[in-house]
Amino acid sequence: MGVKYLWEVVEPCKKRYPLDHLQNKRVCVDLSCWMVELHKVNQSYCATKEKVYVRGFFHRLRALIALNCSIILVSDGSIPGIKVPTYRRRLKARFEVADDGGVEPGKQTSLRRNKGSEFSCMIKEAKVIASTLGILCLDGVEEAEAQCALLNSENLCDACFSSDSDIFLFGAKTVYREICLGEGGYVVCYEMEDIKKKLGLGRNSLIALALLLGSDYSQGVRGIRQEKACEIVRSVGENVILEKVSSEGLAFVKNKRNSKKQIRPKKGTLPLVAVNGSSHDPEGLQEIKEVIDAFMNPKCHNADSNTVSRALAEFTFQRTKLQEICHQFFEWPSEKTDEYILPKIAERNLRRYAILQSRSTEVGVNRPLHKLQVPEKCPVSEIIKTRKVQGRECFEVSWNDLEGLETSIVPADLVERACPEKIIEFKEKMEAKKKKKKPKQKQPKSKEKETSSPSKASSLIELSLQLQQIDLSSTSDLATSTIEEAEQEKEQQKSKKHDYLRLIDSPAKENSSIGWSTIGKFGVGSSSYSFYPETEVIDLISPCPEARSRNVSRSYQEQKSQEQKCLHHKLENVIELSDSETDDDDDDDDDGEHCRKARELRMFLQNIRKDVIR
Repeated sequence: MGVKYLWEVVEPCKKRYPLDHLQNKRVCVDLSCWMVELHKVNQSYCATKEKVYVRGFFHRLRALIALNCSIILVSDGSIPGIKVPTYRRRLKARFEVADDGGVEPGKQTSLRRNKGSEFSCMIKEAKVIASTLGILCLDGVEEAEAQCALLNSENLCDACFSSDSDIFLFGAKTVYREICLGEGGYVVCYEMEDIKKKLGLGRNSLIALALLLGSDYSQGVRGIRQEKACEIVRSVGENVILEKVSSEGLAFVKNKRNSKKQIRPKKGTLPLVAVNGSSHDPEGLQEIKEVIDAFMNPKCHNADSNTVSRALAEFTFQRTKLQEICHQFFEWPSEKTDEYILPKIAERNLRRYAILQSRSTEVGVNRPLHKLQVPEKCPVSEIIKTRKVQGRECFEVSWNDLEGLETSIVPADLVERACPEKIIEFKEKMEAKKKKKKPKQKQPKSKEKETSSPSKASSLIELSLQLQQIDLSSTSDLATSTIEEAEQEKEQQKSKKHDYLRLIDSPAKENSSIGWSTIGKFGVGSSSYSFYPETEVIDLISPCPEARSRNVSRSYQEQKSQEQKCLHHKLENVIELSDSETDDDDDDDDDGEHCRKARELRMFLQNIRKDVIR
């Protein structure tokens, strides 16, 4: 837990960095905090049986390995004596454990942790899978966050991973509270320098806040919130706050309720600091001093101890053992384990090679490392193709001397920093491929032969011209044949028309049995239409030949005019007859219906007359 409300106090100093911010760094990890976070994701029986928390831990480690981030795992040791009341109170609330009650405040000793508990077994599994990746765990003396803070304050690591806020009180400089993997991965960071500048709170002030607000070591002052506590601590000052609290207690803190009643803690509980406590209460001051000393001088391994040196050393990656552990924990085949971890190991090697390359340029050496006889060999064999992963430019590369891995995808900027000559070789290779592809493009055989030899090209041109002439001649013959057929058809039509006209003009027509049919009631005959053959085809497009007008005889024209005159004469007789009949009827009979019919007949005959005249 740490200090109550401290994360809310330092919230203005919160920063979020991309996951690449961790590359080439060394970090300490509070292993208990990570396992609690991963176990909270899914606490079902199936998740525990399938060891989901260990799988999540494995993926975190491989992500940091790919960034060449050195990891120091730190586990909790014994429970500090001053924290035992808090520990027992938590167990009582969780498991309803009976209070042992008879331990005086300030006289508690360290309590060894139960190595057979479920959480201890989870810690052991995490240590086993980390050891196969070459990462050893440092077992702390007491608090793991205190050991991480010591390594960070001694500059043995760049930052610490912990969700316990009291890590700042132990002296940590940079703390990563959260880590998120996957696309858009990030870490949430807090730095002590920002807390000092933005909030005006140093390490001493934070310890004083712990006394006021409460922590794992003290219950704090009742009725005071974080805003008021920060104002009080700032008003005293960073340099003198702890001396004032150690000598005077918390008498300078005014009780909002104006209560002068001094509250003493019960036996077996944390020291409850009284608001009006003074130097006349030696027990209360002693408890405050113990809390301050627990934060200022925690029990940890010294930075120069063999235990720390061994934890900082790097161990080799045990591929076979990792395959066995993953098969035991997750039932993965060895191929799946290699797919997960080998590309990350290769990327880490490439980042380390890039560091050596940058160091060579810093000292003024511009030649590649392999020409300087540096023992390190470039792990990249060649670049195969370009790729894009989550919007980031990458290369698919093949590797040297890495068993079980042939190719993988790495960021393009990493390859550029590590081995720029490989990028140049790749570009030259791609340009050469483009040049080779051009002559391989499919072209007509005639064009290919033209480019081969000029003599063959000329002969092919002549042959093509001859073929064109043959095609033209064949098309012209076809056109002439069609024209001749059309002319023959026209001649046939002309001959038919000419025979028909001769038939009309011949004297046999006058003596023929075909004559005018008897004129009906209205003098209209049908014999005039019998002279034209029924199967005659009339060409409406081409103009009529002149021979037709010349061949038509005068006798035919005279006969036609006589027929028209005869028709007119007969129509006049019919009209006169109808007029006379209507006149007689009008005189003899006054029947209106008969007059009306006669009038209609007369109008009908007049219309026929007009049509005939036209």
